[in-house]
Amino acid sequence: MKLMVCVVQNYYRVVLEEGLKENGYRMTELASSGGFLKRGNTTFLIGIKDTDIENLKERMKEICLAYEKKKGKSKGPSSRYISFLIQAKDALPLMQQEKNP
Repeated sequence: MKLMVCVVQNYYRVVLEEGLKENGYRMTELASSGGFLKRGNTTFLIGIKDTDIENLKERMKEICLAYEKKKGKSKGPSSRYISFLIQAKDALPLMQQEKNP
């Protein structure tokens, strides 16, 4: 199991959220800003099985490209999103530390 942390340009936020939900993906959404992709971003936290990672990446790409075909490319920064994969098991030691102060 992995945790995908995906910082999405707000231009794509709604279409990505709706498209991923339609495909059965669940996520936690956090408003975010800062120097990483500048301002106007949303961060999605998505729990994903190891076997479904490539499918999720491909689906996100398809959603963005279809949206650009329909609405045109964003006039903002050129990045649609950037994502990071974290092993979900890596969070367990932190949880164990909280239980045993």
